[in-house]
Amino acid sequence: MKIDVPYGRKGSMPVRISDDIKVDFLEANDVKIGDEEQTIKNGIHTPINSKTFKEFLSDAKKVLVIVNDATRPTPTQKILEFIYDDLKQTNFNFIIATGAHRGPSDEEYLQIFGYYYEKIKNRIIVHDARAKEDMVFLGTSTNGTPMCVNKAGVEADKIIIISSVEPHYFAGYTGGRKSYLPGIAGYDTIEQNHKLALSPAAKALSLEGNPVHEDMMDAIKTVKQEIFSIMTVLDKYHKVYGACCGHINDSFHAAIDLANEVFAAPLKEKADIVVSVVKFPQDIDLYQAQKGIDNAKLALKDDGIMILVAKCRCGIGGKAFADLLGSSSTPKKALETIEKGYVLGYHKAAKMAEIGLWAQMWGVTDVEPQVISKLFIKPFSDLQTAIDKALEEKGQDARVLFLMDGGLTVPLIK
Repeated sequence: MKIDVPYGRKGSMPVRISDDIKVDFLEANDVKIGDEEQTIKNGIHTPINSKTFKEFLSDAKKVLVIVNDATRPTPTQKILEFIYDDLKQTNFNFIIATGAHRGPSDEEYLQIFGYYYEKIKNRIIVHDARAKEDMVFLGTSTNGTPMCVNKAGVEADKIIIISSVEPHYFAGYTGGRKSYLPGIAGYDTIEQNHKLALSPAAKALSLEGNPVHEDMMDAIKTVKQEIFSIMTVLDKYHKVYGACCGHINDSFHAAIDLANEVFAAPLKEKADIVVSVVKFPQDIDLYQAQKGIDNAKLALKDDGIMILVAKCRCGIGGKAFADLLGSSSTPKKALETIEKGYVLGYHKAAKMAEIGLWAQMWGVTDVEPQVISKLFIKPFSDLQTAIDKALEEKGQDARVLFLMDGGLTVPLIK
């Protein structure tokens, strides 16, 4: 059996497995995609519990459009095709909701905005969570998080949020309130919020009782301005399956129902070896690709082998989580360090270290072997070698599962 798995933006990586091996494939569910443009248009023109888009902008004095950075597949350019003519009649700015991520590269600006970039590049704010002088304090959440956000989000009288809704390994789902926190929040605010990810209740597909989500909801409650939310749901090929618009929370929850139809994938039995393929753009670095590790654990047997396949085009990504894991002799030692004091990024280290207590993590990436091996991930230059070694270790009776979009697909044992 020959299998080609995606690797990088347009590449692939082949692997051959004997027909005698039990191999299963799990990916996002197939859904019917209609006319994408009509789907977006219908969503914008029939908003949920909200004024129409034109009515929303009719008395606008200063508009802020919050958009995702290049780590998300959100079709921002497609959305702009339907709102830009109305938007350009106003005094508007865009802000890229980087959270604690870096700002976009030249290539990534085009990835986000496409041909609109030249028209709006002088109206783009790149959020910098560490720029304390740009932050405004809005109060404290019920979990004790100080809510500081970019002043651009306070100075505008109208806010448009463009995002996409997918499962998220500790926030439950992306989208909605997440554009505000962590999107345009201050570093200390993000750090306190992400510390809550250490809770067992902070997991994919879970909102009720999830302290990270509750904290984000507290942040969005502090917003006094009107918000028009544009939430898209994409299928496994990044085509637009749904567009839920209007009220910030109602559009988010409507999009969740569609996201579950796509990304919650039923699975009958766990596997001995799980190959988790993280596709572009989530393969930007290991910090983002780690989502593929966390989703894959749901399909892996105890003492199993997980093989991450992610190009990691920009290397490791988050420094704090890499430094912690790299300086710990064992996963248990890493968890002990986290218990002594939290630093932003340690939630990522904790999720990986917890898996390291009961399973092996291997990686096929472009990260230097001497770097990734310090993070409890055994490096391989190609998938064929990794699969052959895993089968050698687990035996020819081992069950192998390919999680074909590990960054987004959430396995659900039925």
